[in-house]
Amino acid sequence: MQAEQRQSPRKILKTRIMLALEGTPPVMGRTTDLSANGVSVNLAQPVAAGQGVQLRFDLLVEGKLVPIHAKARTQYCILSNGEFKVGLQFLNLDLGAMTALSRFLR
Repeated sequence: MQAEQRQSPRKILKTRIMLALEGTPPVMGRTTDLSANGVSVNLAQPVAAGQGVQLRFDLLVEGKLVPIHAKARTQYCILSNGEFKVGLQFLNLDLGAMTALSRFLR
């Protein structure tokens, strides 16, 4: 059994997410959970580990939708129930995104 690698607590988040990978058109997916350090998403196609991506998704924070735009790096990609589960680690979040994530995760 593999050891837990997450560095911070996660909260369930089921929403649409758009990933823009270098050299390919953006792809749509669905988030499964979120932490201050990253997000887990389900995609229809595989993504290579270590790849840089741009993310865009909305968070409902204190009754308002807050758009999150962030850079991330893929940590893993595994086939699960006919979809690819992809772990993404945020890179250099801006202050607005960090604040929104912190409020959402409370």
